[in-house]
Amino acid sequence: MKQIERLESLGLFDARVPRYTSYPTAPVFSTKTGAAFQHEALAGLDPAEAVSVYLHIPFCERLCWFCACRTQGTKTLSPVESYLDALEAELAIVRDTIPEDLRMGRLHWGGGTPTILPPQMIHRLAEAVKRVFPPIQDWEFSVEIDPTMVDRAKIAALAEQGMNRASIGIQDFDPVVQAAIGREQPFDVTRACVDDLRAAGVTSLNTDLVYGLPHQSQARQADTVAKVLTLDPDRVALFGYAHVPWMSKRQKLIDEAALPGDHARHALARLAGARFEAAGMTPIGIDHFAKAEDDLARAQQEGRLRRNFQGYTADDCATLIGLGASSISRLPGGYLQNAPATAAYSQRVAAGILAGTKGHVLTEDDRLRGRAIEMLMCDFRIDRAALERDFGPAASRLDPTHSLVAAQYADYVVMEEGSLSIQPEGKPLTRIIASAYDAYIANGARYSQAS
Repeated sequence: MKQIERLESLGLFDARVPRYTSYPTAPVFSTKTGAAFQHEALAGLDPAEAVSVYLHIPFCERLCWFCACRTQGTKTLSPVESYLDALEAELAIVRDTIPEDLRMGRLHWGGGTPTILPPQMIHRLAEAVKRVFPPIQDWEFSVEIDPTMVDRAKIAALAEQGMNRASIGIQDFDPVVQAAIGREQPFDVTRACVDDLRAAGVTSLNTDLVYGLPHQSQARQADTVAKVLTLDPDRVALFGYAHVPWMSKRQKLIDEAALPGDHARHALARLAGARFEAAGMTPIGIDHFAKAEDDLARAQQEGRLRRNFQGYTADDCATLIGLGASSISRLPGGYLQNAPATAAYSQRVAAGILAGTKGHVLTEDDRLRGRAIEMLMCDFRIDRAALERDFGPAASRLDPTHSLVAAQYADYVVMEEGSLSIQPEGKPLTRIIASAYDAYIANGARYSQAS
C-alpha cells in the first residue's frame, strides 16, 4: 500500500499526459505545415530505403462506445466504395510525387474496421497499394480485425494478398462489460476467427485488451485473460481505457459511475500483466507482452524497439506514409496529418491535391527530445552515450532535465554516468517522467490518464 501511495503522490492517478506514439504529439500539429511540406518530403525520399505504409479505413457497422478513434458508422457498403475511390485517387497523387522504385517494407490496415471490406474490395485495395509501393521480399502485412465482422472468405482474400500478422480487438470477454461499452463479441466467435486465421497461414497474432472499462472486476479480468491465453496469441496489447468524452462524443453513453476507481484500475492492469508474465510472455514497454520468440521481444532485447502510432513496433523503416482520412505520416522532416473528416479528405484528393492539412516540421531540439522520450518509453532508460553519438554536444541540453527528474523521482530513478534509468517499481510513472522532456506539454491540450 505504501508503494501505491508513493506513486499516487507523484501523480500516477492525477496526471494527464500523452501516450507518446510520436513527438511532438498530434495536438501540437499546425496548419502552417501542410501539403507543400508533404510534397517536398515525399519527393525527397530515398528509393534505396523501404517505407512503411499505414492505411486508414474509418468505417464500422457498429460504433463501440469506448472507442475514441476517428470512425463513422454505416449499414451499407456504398460510402465504403466511394472511400476506396478516394484512396485510389490519393495513391495516384502519391505515385506521381514519390521517387520511382520506392519499395514498401510494411503495410498496416487500421480503422475503424478494415474487415468491413468484402473480398473483392480487399483485393482491389491491396493491389492498388502494391502498384504504388511494391513490397520487398520479407515484407509484413498486418490488419486490424473485428471477429464479428470477418469470415473465411475475407480472411482468405487478406492472406492471398500477403497478410501475415493479424490484430484482433477483444477489449474484454465478459458480457456485462461488453454490454456497457456497446461491443458484443462472444468468445466462441473470437475463437473461430483465430482458428480461421491460423488455418489461412497467418503466422503472428496480436490481441488487444483494455482495462479500466465499466463493471470490470478482478474476477472478470482474470477470466478474460484466461480465455485470451487459450487463443495462444504471439502478442498482447493491454491498454488503459482513455475516458475522453470531450473528444469522443459516443463515450457519453458510458456510465461513468460504473468505471473502476483509480486504485481498482491500477490493480486490474497489474493482475493482467502478472498473468501474462506467468504464462511465459515477455513484458514489452509499458503495455505490451510478447512470446520470447516474437520479433517484438527480440527487438526489445536487441535495443531496437521503437514507438509509432500503432504502439510498440520492431519496424525499422524510418518513413511511415499514412493514407486515408486522418492518417498521419512520419516523414524525414516531420509529421503530416491528412484531413480528418472523410468528406474533406475526399474533396482534396478528387481535386488532385495531397491530403495533408496540418503537421509539424521537426527542429533539432525536437529530434533530441523525441529520441530521449522514445528511449524511456521503450527501454526505461535514456542512454547518454547513444544521444551523444546521434546529436553530439547538443545532448547536454537535456542535462538540467535529467537532474530535475532524478531529484523529483529519486525513489524510482537512477543516474549512472549521465544515463537515466527508471527502476522496475517506477515503470508505472514512465509517461509522467517522459513528459518532463516534452517542450510542448503546456500547450493547453487535454490528455488521457497516466495510469
